Amino acid sequence: MHDFAALIDSLIYTRSRNAKLKLIADYLQATPDPDRGWAMAALTGEIDIPGVKPAVVRGLIEQRVDPVLFRMSRDYVGDTAETVSLLWPTPDHIPDAEPLSVTQVVETLMRLSRGDATGALAAMLDRSDADERYALLKMATGGMRIGVSARLAKTALAQAFGLDVEAVEEIWHGIDPPYAALFAWAEGTGPQPTPRDIAVFRPFMLAHPLEDLRVDLADYAAEWKWDGIRVQIVHVANETGGETRLYSRTGDDVTASFPDVAAAFAEPGAVDGELLVKGDVQGGALDKGGGAASFNALQQRLGRKVVSKKMLADYPAFVRLYDILVDGEEDVRALDWTTRRQRLEAFVPRLDPDRFDISQVIEADDFTHLETIRAGSRDAAIEGVMLKRRDSPYTGGRRAGLWYKWKRDPLTADCVMMYAQRGSGRRSSFYSDYTFGCWTAPSEDGGELLPVGKAYSGITDEELKMLDKFVRTNTLNRFGPVREVEKSLVLEIAFDSIHDSKRHKSGLAMRFPRIARIRTDKPAAEADRIETLKNLIS
Repeated sequence: MHDFAALIDSLIYTRSRNAKLKLIADYLQATPDPDRGWAMAALTGEIDIPGVKPAVVRGLIEQRVDPVLFRMSRDYVGDTAETVSLLWPTPDHIPDAEPLSVTQVVETLMRLSRGDATGALAAMLDRSDADERYALLKMATGGMRIGVSARLAKTALAQAFGLDVEAVEEIWHGIDPPYAALFAWAEGTGPQPTPRDIAVFRPFMLAHPLEDLRVDLADYAAEWKWDGIRVQIVHVANETGGETRLYSRTGDDVTASFPDVAAAFAEPGAVDGELLVKGDVQGGALDKGGGAASFNALQQRLGRKVVSKKMLADYPAFVRLYDILVDGEEDVRALDWTTRRQRLEAFVPRLDPDRFDISQVIEADDFTHLETIRAGSRDAAIEGVMLKRRDSPYTGGRRAGLWYKWKRDPLTADCVMMYAQRGSGRRSSFYSDYTFGCWTAPSEDGGELLPVGKAYSGITDEELKMLDKFVRTNTLNRFGPVREVEKSLVLEIAFDSIHDSKRHKSGLAMRFPRIARIRTDKPAAEADRIETLKNLIS
């Protein structure tokens, strides 16, 4: 654990992406199996220890230190693992034992029940120093959040051993931690893993923001950018009759959340599309170009490991297809977009029309005409426009000049800061998460503020310090880690769309809210009203 803890500590204090890649690569080259495999599983979020949850950790520390001290410290530090690792008391006597290894920690905790895992975790924490405790807790609870994405960790592995990162990603979901076969291939002592009859993930092709660029529509095709979640659907035939998996953009297997979609896809191949919830459905099939509800409807299905019959009926999912990666057993990613589009158009009729359709190409005479079409669209399920070079192959990641995303202009509203909470990571010392509201009626007529959203992005470091100071000097009440502030500061909030919501007192939910400006020039009484926001619902 010592070397893994040192890696985690270094990654936390390293801002440079290239420096992080080198730190991980050096660790993987120097660390033997299976420790490095379990370390990779921890960095990529592939470890799930059922017996260790945050509540277990809180229970252990509150048995050893004053619970009030722990809660106050946790509020100040902003991270449970860091707080516990620093507060954990060193026992008077520690039995002589070999230093803990990553493998020992993971394999021991994974095979124990919740009751037994609690005692084993406490014994491990007793044997560790503060840095090791921090790494142990982060790994055991599955919440690294140290500025390292799964993609970055896989890239580091590829660079460490001279592999292609896309090849690593394609086999990643076909093998299990601690990835012995993967490291054998990486070091040249074994063949490249080729998981057969497994619906493997293939890296998504991503787009650059269009910004101020104008393109020639003779070279680029335009499609709507739908506001759902990007998914890849893969079906392979095997001895058991076939397997279908749905993957998110990050490569997470989300099949369990959408069994209705998986069950309807039984055609060998792999496709790329937008997962949506049905809105207006005509004649049992999706209405071409429409039929999609807002993202707020899709949110009811996200993250569920078990989906009830009622949920399936109330929020039926479908996929609007963008591209095809594998047609039958033929990998078509190297073909140009125009050819793949023809293959996709031939593939879609073989699918259930109640679950799958194709994203239509926008017909525009030129870029100026496309600007007019984009400006006139405010459909709740449309996020913007995609521009795809007609001769582009399907390549993983972002490649300059091939695909562009042209998101529609955001909506804005002037809102009043109501509450603030500390952030996490490098923002754990600042009040950086802000809840804001709008008026039910003019304040002079007795209107009240109701929360309409929460945001933490869009501000510079200097603006963060300014807002943190405002919170500290204008606190009215404290509710655990949350501070209620004087209702005097207006924030201009930008957001992609707004929807009805039964979960919020205001009856509204914003999509991707972020802070556009701090309106020190505007009195709180002149902030927007709930009625104004309701008029923005698509």
